[in-house]
Amino acid sequence: MWEQVRTSCFSRCLSPIHPFILLLIFIIISAHRSAAEGDLPPCDKGDYYYQYTECDSTGSRWRVAIPLTPGSCLGLPSPTRGTDCSFSCPAGMFLEMSTQLCTPCAAGSYSLGSGLRFDQWDAIPAGFTSLASFLDPGPNGEDIQACNSSSWTPQGLYLESNRDECTVSLVYAVHLEKQGSVSFTYQYPDNNIFFEFYVQNEQCQEMSQTDDQKWIKVTNSGEWGTHTVSLKSGTNILYWRTTGILVGGKMVKPVLLKNIQIEGVAYTSECFPCRPGWFSPMPGSSSCQACPSNTYSGKGASACSACPEHYYSHEGWAECKVRPPCSEKDYFQIHSACDSEGKTQVLYRWVEPKICVENVKGAVNLPATGQREPCPPCNPGYYNSNDSTCLPCPPGTHSDGTYACVECPAGTEPVLGYEYKWWNVLPPNMKTSCFNVGNSKCDDMNGWEVAGDHIRSGAGSSDNDYLILTLHVPGFKVPASLAGMTGGEFGRITFVFETICSADCELYFMMDVNRKSTTVVESWEGSKGKQAFSHSMTRNASVTFTWAFQRTSHALDVRRYISDTVKIYSISVTNVLEGVASACRACALIPQNSQQAGSSCVPCPAGFFIDRDTNRCQECPPNTHLAGRHTYGRDACIACGPGSISNKEHSRCFSDCSFIHTENNRTLTFDLSPMSDAASLILGPSFTSKGTKYLHLFNISLCGHKGRRAAVCTDNVTDVSSKDEQSDLSQFFNTVDSFLCQSTIIPGDGRGFRLPISSQSISLADTFIGATVDTVLDGINAEPDLFPENPNDIPDINFFYRSMQATASCDQGRSSVITVRCNPEKSERGQLSVPSSCSAGTCDGCTFHFLWESSSACPLCTEADYHLIQGACKGGVQETLYMWNEPKLCTKGVALPSRSSTPCEVIALWLKVGLGVGAFVAVLLVSLTFYFWKKNKRLEYKYSRLVMSANKEGELPAADSCGLAEGEEFEDDVVYTKKPTLLGKLRAIANKQEQGESSESVQLNSSQADRWVLG
Repeated sequence: MWEQVRTSCFSRCLSPIHPFILLLIFIIISAHRSAAEGDLPPCDKGDYYYQYTECDSTGSRWRVAIPLTPGSCLGLPSPTRGTDCSFSCPAGMFLEMSTQLCTPCAAGSYSLGSGLRFDQWDAIPAGFTSLASFLDPGPNGEDIQACNSSSWTPQGLYLESNRDECTVSLVYAVHLEKQGSVSFTYQYPDNNIFFEFYVQNEQCQEMSQTDDQKWIKVTNSGEWGTHTVSLKSGTNILYWRTTGILVGGKMVKPVLLKNIQIEGVAYTSECFPCRPGWFSPMPGSSSCQACPSNTYSGKGASACSACPEHYYSHEGWAECKVRPPCSEKDYFQIHSACDSEGKTQVLYRWVEPKICVENVKGAVNLPATGQREPCPPCNPGYYNSNDSTCLPCPPGTHSDGTYACVECPAGTEPVLGYEYKWWNVLPPNMKTSCFNVGNSKCDDMNGWEVAGDHIRSGAGSSDNDYLILTLHVPGFKVPASLAGMTGGEFGRITFVFETICSADCELYFMMDVNRKSTTVVESWEGSKGKQAFSHSMTRNASVTFTWAFQRTSHALDVRRYISDTVKIYSISVTNVLEGVASACRACALIPQNSQQAGSSCVPCPAGFFIDRDTNRCQECPPNTHLAGRHTYGRDACIACGPGSISNKEHSRCFSDCSFIHTENNRTLTFDLSPMSDAASLILGPSFTSKGTKYLHLFNISLCGHKGRRAAVCTDNVTDVSSKDEQSDLSQFFNTVDSFLCQSTIIPGDGRGFRLPISSQSISLADTFIGATVDTVLDGINAEPDLFPENPNDIPDINFFYRSMQATASCDQGRSSVITVRCNPEKSERGQLSVPSSCSAGTCDGCTFHFLWESSSACPLCTEADYHLIQGACKGGVQETLYMWNEPKLCTKGVALPSRSSTPCEVIALWLKVGLGVGAFVAVLLVSLTFYFWKKNKRLEYKYSRLVMSANKEGELPAADSCGLAEGEEFEDDVVYTKKPTLLGKLRAIANKQEQGESSESVQLNSSQADRWVLG
């Protein structure tokens, strides 16, 4: 479809023959054909019409007559010079081509003069085209098949955009002879659908536009906005384009268009008739008026006709309908104001405008008025006057609503705010209204009704009305007793509500700060049980809170869901500027040593609490912060969690990027400062049910920044609509600053979305709970099983965060855990990841888990993380090296000592000692060997003497007759004929000893004795 539009654009741009030439050729051919036929009748005024040719380079043009049926008559008027190309008639008139004069429009019609208006949407007007495509097309064109049924849909009074994820463009081409403009009225309540308007020229090139001209500003629920863009002369192709993003499966609310008006066309040759249900009573009208209720009209009417009896119509209806019998859905109850006796009663009223009939079969009558009952008490901060009306307590006094206002005691101050829990009359700073997307005039009806102990939604005029309730707060003033708190909360609104629905009802809670733009804070669909919702105000500004209730988003002529309702039981706002007081709070007094000492309250400096005994200001101890909503007593200073410190103002605890952990007599010190800068993690892509691609962007501020929340997420679509807001980021209501925030990103597709689109920014962590190696802290579980097991013995550090802002799905707020893990293979900045089983970072939508692996998450190095290696002594020099223990699981800290050299000897000391010991052992062995050798010689000598002295009979002499005395040296030399071996000698000695022990005499062998010869 897009290619068809481009082709048509280029075919117009490249047409080689000027239309005026074609027109002249057509006239000449017709003239020749007429001359040939000769018997044709002369042309009458009804046989042709006038038309201007295209303007030439001088701005001139010609008026020519064009036959309705070529060749049907003779004598067409000759071409005449036409009006100047820039000529146009004023509003309410049209150009009569026969006279070329401006003529007033007849009654029942209208004209814009030099403009066009489209305000009838029973069908898409001629010239408009609805084109559907896909935001993220597939390679085979499957996106076109998925979006064939998507289009802009006419709804009578307005044009409705698609509700799905297709990109649908409403296209209209117009040729302007002079500079002009286009303006349109729209309703854009849901920023989950992207709405843009842009203009292309005849070459299909996009015109230069600023962001606030292209991106349309979001409107309040039920309100209409107007957008105007200037147009250049020539061909302008206008595009209204919408794309729904169904992230999370929630249906989007469509964009509504009505009253498109284009200025700058050259002329209007006819007037437009009023559409059915509208009329213009006077000639020369520039617009039509809607018929009042109970009247109707047809197309081109100059007046409206009254409906017959028992018929009715609403404003702008083209026909009347039969009045139905009255039923319980046609009336509602209210409570009357308290009278002078302090009584009230229930009253019943018909829904206006009343369309039902009472006096017919099956109809019900209006119930009788209820019994008079005592009025409920006044709201806190008000007192009951003599005329039974509730008036606010004077400044400096307080009341709970049941007694007269009394002054606060010395040393206390009034607690200012609004607290509404009794609903007999609507408070003066609250208003209620009704608004319908079809503009059916329910503005005069009450959108909400008081009902004693609650306020409830009213009947409205139809089921798709927006029932509006607003509360205006002029500003906030932090009382003196809370001046020491600088946590950024200036006030808080809390309300208790309940919805009872049988259809697709929805309740919106919105706020408008400084009357600039309305932001939806939270919304609830369907029936919801009685519950409380609280929202913190972080800016001291005037604000209007709005509750909008819609029974169904579908327009219905018949009332089906009037019993669907919402009830608000109580609304309270704290620290309201010029509010009323329901109680008193202890405050700090001027110090005794001051010259102005007394009972006057003074504000405490930031980070100070009020001492209960002295009512004086005292600073909170180190590493504590002022939590809760009071500063009275030492218990107001809450200790920071593990691994955290407080900022200077004691308003917030944060991590200073240092962490110390002691385990098994080992102290680990961590320096996480390289991870202090805000980090980003993009998850995806993910795809919606129709295949639209989107990404999740997380911005994380882990530590440092003196406690400032440095992670910022911004919606870049809805925030570009105000140049005033661009100059000050604090004015951006869709800008979120937090420790951890999330945005949904729609990638740029190259078809008009020049930049990626960021939306749905939310805070996931605005309070730092603490950092610890434990897996559970303050009820938040780190769930370490979600990530791979830590392979080293350095423990993971878990950073715990919480966002106290409750949502429809997380009534206790959201929580987040960032697990920091030592990984030497990662860079200092590290790498973020989410659990593989929870691809969006959360498994339940309320608790988010992240793993941050970094080398900076390793502890600081100490002397225990390295060892030394000594080299060999070479050339009298010995080198000493230091090496890190492997694997190295530390960073920074103690540096590795440099290589050192020391003088040494060639022979080392141990070698010297070894050699000395070896030499001593060697000498000892030699000495022992010599000793035993000499000893053996003696024995041999003794033995030889013994043998020589033996008698011939072989008897041995007595032992003491041949032995040598101790120390006696033998003198005779022994001469051996054959020298025996040492082994033989020892064996002989052994045998000798055995024989000596067993026998007294030994018989010697004579042959053996002969071998010994004495010298």
